Amino acid sequence: MYLKHFYDTDLAQGSYLIGCQVTGEAIVIDPRRDVDVYRADAAANKLRITAVTETHIHADYLSGSRELAAATGADLHLSAEGGEEWAYRFEHLPLRHGDVIMVGNIRLEVMHTPGHTPEHLAFLVTDTALTDQPAYLLTGDWVFVGDVGRPDLLDEAAGGVDTRFAGARQLFATLRDQFMALPDHVQLWPGHGAGSACGKALGAVASSTVGYEKLTAWWRSYVAQDDEAGFTTELLAGQPDAPSYFGRMKRVNRDGPPVLGARQAMERLEPASLAGRVNRDLVLVDTRGVRQQWQGSVPGALSIPGGTSFATYAGYVFDPELDRRGVVVLAADRAAAEAFRDRLSYVGIDSVIGYVTSFDGLDLRPARLMTAAELGELVGDRPTNVADATAADRPDSADRPDSTDRVDSVHLLDVRSHNEHVTGAVPGSSQMHAGQVLRRLDEVPRGGKLVLYCQGGGRAAAVAGLLRARGFGNVYELEGSFDGWSAHVR
Repeated sequence: MYLKHFYDTDLAQGSYLIGCQVTGEAIVIDPRRDVDVYRADAAANKLRITAVTETHIHADYLSGSRELAAATGADLHLSAEGGEEWAYRFEHLPLRHGDVIMVGNIRLEVMHTPGHTPEHLAFLVTDTALTDQPAYLLTGDWVFVGDVGRPDLLDEAAGGVDTRFAGARQLFATLRDQFMALPDHVQLWPGHGAGSACGKALGAVASSTVGYEKLTAWWRSYVAQDDEAGFTTELLAGQPDAPSYFGRMKRVNRDGPPVLGARQAMERLEPASLAGRVNRDLVLVDTRGVRQQWQGSVPGALSIPGGTSFATYAGYVFDPELDRRGVVVLAADRAAAEAFRDRLSYVGIDSVIGYVTSFDGLDLRPARLMTAAELGELVGDRPTNVADATAADRPDSADRPDSTDRVDSVHLLDVRSHNEHVTGAVPGSSQMHAGQVLRRLDEVPRGGKLVLYCQGGGRAAAVAGLLRARGFGNVYELEGSFDGWSAHVR
């Protein structure tokens, strides 16, 4: 038996290739859209991909299951559980609880594990050439290392109303009736790791075992005491903000992601060809680091630093359903540009038409920045813990001298999550998750100075680029973001 774990740090997402080395057959579970990575690994191990499946209709990235099945001719197996509303709407072979997929000598038993989503499946894997005992459990977003999948995403991102309570009850039942009945030795391989918004306390290690989760996971005591109410309360408390693009991912993954097929080599464009077109008939993505962009970028360009959160930030600030313009990326060379194109496809941004290697000859303008010391002069060097700040500490206090002149003309927007904000924030700031700003532009102040911050600067830079491209002329970034502010007031 062959098992390969593919992990993308941008999405904090895991996918799997499992092969039978006797027959040369393989299956891929939860693939991304850059499907050549699976084909290359299969070929290197003398395997052919004969089946593709996924654990559920994903919210945080566009599935590559349809893409990979089309590229390889493999059978596409998808859940037929969970009801009509979230049934897949494109051709596939249906899977139900208790079904079995055989890949050579490898047996994958289908488990219906609703809660995170109604149609969710897990796969219990057995190498029948060696034993009749299962060895692996691919849990998707049912059970993570140290956590379980959140049941509120249909409410938060897909237009549901109070579905989280039914989801929590279903999740509790599957843990009690299915997970706890599994052998302790079974290795657990989840669909996400630390950093994913699909749960609130995901472990940073890649895998665990069923037995270890029974001993250590936070939910074990609730299940042992059959305390569904306590489990539900704890599960729903403190879940992270859901980016708006999650709703689009759910719909497209249900209805059928477009099949990209073989993609042509990216065209290199001359910077001069972009003059007068940026933020008009095309979208320019500045992929440089934040500090480089501060020194000067093309007016109207989107700021999406090309680090480990590139696809996620792109989903925050660009909606291809609302914006049909072609996208141009800044990249060192064609290979880097095509890697950016692949990663943009994770969030359904497929309209990349070319790349530039520099901004030579284009009009560049520096970003507006505000240092922590300058901000402190405006709002006062006050406590950063929201819970500890008294009314007199807050910059809107009537007791503060010159509050109208010094404070009301400055709007502070924290684009971190709500959970981050309540544990410490710049006094007087309001909070709006970076992934929700695009859909809530009418709530963003236009008058006065708008100062953005996150934890280290990346999310704030992405939102600042979005707002500037949308005509906000008053946008400042807090240099050093909250880390810089904390150092200033320490």
